[in-house]
Amino acid sequence: MPPPLAERFSRSRWLWIFSRLPFILFVGGVALLLWMSDRADREERRTTLISDMLWLEQNLRFHLTRNEELLGRVDLAHTANSKGFESFARTLFGFESGLRQLIWLDAEGNIRQAHPATMNPDLAGEATAGLPSRQSFRLAQSLGKPVYSSAYPYYTNDWQFEVHVPVSREGRIVGVAVGVYRIRDILGDSVPWWLAERYRISIIGDAGKVLGARSKVESEITEEDYQVAFDPPGWGLALQAVPYHAPRPIASMVLSASLVVLAMMVLWNFWALRRHVLRRQTVEEQLRQEHAFRKAMEDSLDTGMRARNLDGEIIYVNPAFCRMVGLPATELIGRRPPMPYWADEHLDETRAIHDRVLAGDGPVEGFELKFKHRNGEVIDVLIHEAPLIDARGRHSGWMGSMVDITERKQAAERARQQQDRLQSTARLVAMGEMASSIAHELNQPLAAISSYCTAAVNLLRNRAPATEVLPALDKAVEQARRAGRVVRRIYSLARRSENRFELIHLEERVDAALSLIEADVRQKGIRITLDLAAPVLVEGDPVLLEQALFNILRNAVESMRNTAADQRLITVKLICADGYALLTVADRGCGIDAAVAAKLFDPLFTTKPEGMGMGLAICRSVMENHRGRLTFEANPEGGTIFRILLPMTPQ
Repeated sequence: MPPPLAERFSRSRWLWIFSRLPFILFVGGVALLLWMSDRADREERRTTLISDMLWLEQNLRFHLTRNEELLGRVDLAHTANSKGFESFARTLFGFESGLRQLIWLDAEGNIRQAHPATMNPDLAGEATAGLPSRQSFRLAQSLGKPVYSSAYPYYTNDWQFEVHVPVSREGRIVGVAVGVYRIRDILGDSVPWWLAERYRISIIGDAGKVLGARSKVESEITEEDYQVAFDPPGWGLALQAVPYHAPRPIASMVLSASLVVLAMMVLWNFWALRRHVLRRQTVEEQLRQEHAFRKAMEDSLDTGMRARNLDGEIIYVNPAFCRMVGLPATELIGRRPPMPYWADEHLDETRAIHDRVLAGDGPVEGFELKFKHRNGEVIDVLIHEAPLIDARGRHSGWMGSMVDITERKQAAERARQQQDRLQSTARLVAMGEMASSIAHELNQPLAAISSYCTAAVNLLRNRAPATEVLPALDKAVEQARRAGRVVRRIYSLARRSENRFELIHLEERVDAALSLIEADVRQKGIRITLDLAAPVLVEGDPVLLEQALFNILRNAVESMRNTAADQRLITVKLICADGYALLTVADRGCGIDAAVAAKLFDPLFTTKPEGMGMGLAICRSVMENHRGRLTFEANPEGGTIFRILLPMTPQ
């Protein structure tokens, strides 16, 4: 029994989810892998960036601190003359300190020495409030430690700042050594090449203004940049590193492309699988509906169906067959001959036809067998066997369809018996109707016998010779035989007996029927024209055929009751064609009305006041019992033509 619709829908929904879940997980896994790989790469780059920037910041701090120490060691001997000061400055600049100018200020802030000495007071005055910074000078003197100035522009794109280092001798500040740093130069001296290949290193001021940078190419500031405070010198300066966007490695690109292609292939395969599953589900649903339809159709049949393989083993039975033999399918499927439903008294016959069917030599038109019901009742079945072809077109067995014809055969037997009783009754009816003609026929031979016997007695009394007496006696004997034939015919018609089919000459039965109505024909002045072909041999009951011919001839005689005397004619014609004998009886009587023609052969229908309505019905039944036909049509010359068609028997 198929599952309910709601259960099938729920199951198909879960199948839909489970079939897509692996693909969703796969796509999610690929996306997660790419995202985690990209994130790990970015985190690694970020970690490296922070580490590099911290190292750079420590390196710059180291250089600045070292320069502070060196500036604090300036000797007054160095500041006394320009050559000594210049020698000290060059030594200081040679340490890649980033310093580009060294200035010595006395305790009052006056410039005593400078290297290089080239200065442009006007330009310096425009760049800042003073060069060097007076504010930083005073702050360094008051604090007694190095002080850095804010960054200020130098010419167009250069920015620089100062460091003021107080110099003490014997606890007293004797002057301030001022080191001037140019931002572009300090980056060039302090940032190694390998760091410049990775990042664009910049020193930025307030509002993100770039005061100096070291880079090979321009790079936009992104979320990946990193800043660290540049202190010293401070004043809002910061170190900024922006990573270069280097192209991704080919291996990574190939791997990503491979994953994308693989995902697309999985998607395509999944889509193809989905289409296949949908088509299969549709086909399975159609198959279930078709199976349910055929099952319902088979269960409603009264025809038994039984399938056997090539070895004779039963592989399928339908409910109708189980009802027919009274056995369940579980007891039948898998059984081999002899079968439990074979009739015991017909085992040999059933086994023989079973072997013929398995050998492929079974009757094509079907055959009848007797089966045994479980309760012991014997039934008649009509069987048709057909080859059983499997899905590959191979012959795998035999499929038999069986119809229970027990009731049909019993009904046919009852009909046959009823037909015999009807025909026996017809004989009695016909005998009563022929009584007058038969009595007339008997009167004639009896009167002739009486006359011939009286003549013989008179001749003997007159002592006539024997030669005169014998002819009279011979004629009397002939008339007696004629009377005996009439009596035997009456006995045959009145006796209730079974059909006795035999080979008879049809023209003889015509003559016999004509002899029965001969007296009535002579009395009414009817002429009979005979046109009989060569001897026609048919198989049938002579008494029944003669009775039917007598009824038809008698109806022809009675139909001309009101016909003019010179028009009273009956034409009897017998011809042969295509293995059949055609006997026609044409009269010129009153004919048959159209309203009467439709009921002419119905039992108990008659147009005669004294008739019983059985004559023509019995005639048609007799002809059909002889595998023949009885029809009629209007005679063009007036009256009716009856046609009798019977199969001939070869000579």
